[in-house]
Amino acid sequence: MASETVANDAPDESPVERYFSRLLNSRAGRVAFRYRRLLPVASFAMGAASFFLVERQAALAQWVTALMLLGWLALLFEGLLCRLLARYFGERIPQAAVRFAAQCLHQETLFFVLPFFLATTTWLSGQALFTGLLIVAAAASTVDPIYLHGIAGRRWLFLGFHGFTLFVALLTAGPIMLSLTTGESVAIASVAMGVCALPSFNDAVQARQWWRWLLLAALSVALGGIAWFGRFWIPPATLRATDMAITLQVNIDSRKPGDDRSTFTADELASDGLYAFTSIAAPRGLQQQVLHVWSHDGKVVDRIPLEITGGGPENGYRAWSHKLALGDDPTGRWRVTVITDDGQLIGARRFTVE
Repeated sequence: MASETVANDAPDESPVERYFSRLLNSRAGRVAFRYRRLLPVASFAMGAASFFLVERQAALAQWVTALMLLGWLALLFEGLLCRLLARYFGERIPQAAVRFAAQCLHQETLFFVLPFFLATTTWLSGQALFTGLLIVAAAASTVDPIYLHGIAGRRWLFLGFHGFTLFVALLTAGPIMLSLTTGESVAIASVAMGVCALPSFNDAVQARQWWRWLLLAALSVALGGIAWFGRFWIPPATLRATDMAITLQVNIDSRKPGDDRSTFTADELASDGLYAFTSIAAPRGLQQQVLHVWSHDGKVVDRIPLEITGGGPENGYRAWSHKLALGDDPTGRWRVTVITDDGQLIGARRFTVE
């Protein structure tokens, strides 16, 4: 009987290696697999470099960010690109190659924006949850079994992951590329994520009747609304408090605070109250109103608009609020938060009055 030879994958290859060897079935595919681990490192380095350039007000930061956005344009129009490449090379690009490109793009974007959010997060607040989710998403994009079989293997989850990645990309690119305010960036990113999530919701709802189409639209609007109304817990990618002090005095001429303290007595505050001093780093310029929100035992007692009196993009915008009236009984826990006029948290400081 004639023997029959069956071509099998090499026994020492892992499932992931077989996936990539079939990806392009070429040397390019093997090279892409071999060096794919360098992409997150390179993307994080690009993000850190871009953050450094933004801090130095270098125009090069816009070009670095533009390179990141080029990848998004390629993925958004991947259907058209696949048809053009198929016409040029004579065969259609396999779906595995598209998934690999999407994984590279998600890794690039998530690790690119990570330095911005790590630097601007107020860690003793709900912003830590958002940045923690970003870290988890970035890590998941680098683990092949999780990404290829867990995320990319489920269309609704893949599109949701794609929507979140687009959301953080726009939060970062808006202020850098277009000099948008943080509120404008959140608004645009919320709308984009809601639209991008429509296919994910459609997989779950299976909109074939008119009321399901309404439900689909409602889910999309709800997701965008959650992102917008939860903006207090989203770090502003290009704004951060570099210095905060609670003090009994501020030198107005030099625009410097006195001794920073976390505990005061009620008698000390009886004559001249307290100052909250803030220095805000805004390399792209501070184009919106900033407020100090004073809270006593968890209850907001005052919202004071800040008047920027010095500094600038290079040295930080310096401002302070002076609160004379602390109430009949000022003892307890106090908190001063620095927020933008559209509600994004920049920084916070706690102190106690005994």
